[in-house]
Amino acid sequence: MSKSRRKVIITCAITGAIHTPTMSDALPYAPEDIARQAIDAAEAGAAILHLHARHPTTGAVSIDPDHFMAFLPNIKRSTDAVINLSTGGSLTNTVAERIAPAKRVSPEMTSLNMGSMNFAMHPLADKYKVWKFDWEEAYLRNSDTYIFRNTFRDIAMVAKELGEGEGVKFEHECYDVGHLYNLKFCLDSGMFKTPVFIQFVLGILGGIGADLDNLVFMKRTADRLFGDAYRWSVLGAGAAQMDLAVAAAMMGGNVRVGLEDSLLISRGQLAASNAQQVAKIRQMLRDHGLEAASPAEAREMLSLKGAELTRF
Repeated sequence: MSKSRRKVIITCAITGAIHTPTMSDALPYAPEDIARQAIDAAEAGAAILHLHARHPTTGAVSIDPDHFMAFLPNIKRSTDAVINLSTGGSLTNTVAERIAPAKRVSPEMTSLNMGSMNFAMHPLADKYKVWKFDWEEAYLRNSDTYIFRNTFRDIAMVAKELGEGEGVKFEHECYDVGHLYNLKFCLDSGMFKTPVFIQFVLGILGGIGADLDNLVFMKRTADRLFGDAYRWSVLGAGAAQMDLAVAAAMMGGNVRVGLEDSLLISRGQLAASNAQQVAKIRQMLRDHGLEAASPAEAREMLSLKGAELTRF
């Protein structure tokens, strides 16, 4: 090969806070399963592992730091992938409560949602008649009342406590074009250091739709606002996952897959694991003349502090 291939960061979001155990037997919630799937995803080519916790026996969403600590050390011992913790894991808790796990373990990265919004998944409840756990149906159906709170004061608090206080790099999750303007305001206010890393989130009910035109619009807007002072990736929810990932990579961006975002490996077919999704997008990247970045390359591209400065 006369010319090296461009490197693309693959993030894998292992379990999330949307899908419930009834929806797929592959969705991990026990700590040993979260760890195993995270390690397998890293071995398949994911440079970044985006992690939520679950209650180990019921599979319910958890922001308990002890539930994170049940799998984080195991993952760190087994892979050099970048650990990226969620700070949005509960739609019903305060931001201060949501960042407690990250304050305890000081990861290299966390997510940071760049605006308040409706965040709903109640239509999913109509697809199932029998549930593995009694909390699942009400959790989904009640989401038509949820407001996902991320005010400017909240964002400033996270920037101070995790960014300034812990050296954490943020995955700025932008669910709509207004969130890009929120990030621009915060950047101009001195909250964040460049290059910022933006995750365009498409396809969540309450945010921008999972359409190629919307991805192009988000990218064009970010170019205008941030110039060359940002890196970016795309998260396509549901069936749009792989199509938008490939489009993003061809547009110069990075990609995110994982069972948090989609339970599918192809249209109508459930994925067997997170690693299966990572392997698929890695091959698709190769088919388009691109290569998956290593964890070391991702750290350099995103100016991360290094795994040695974490506390787990």
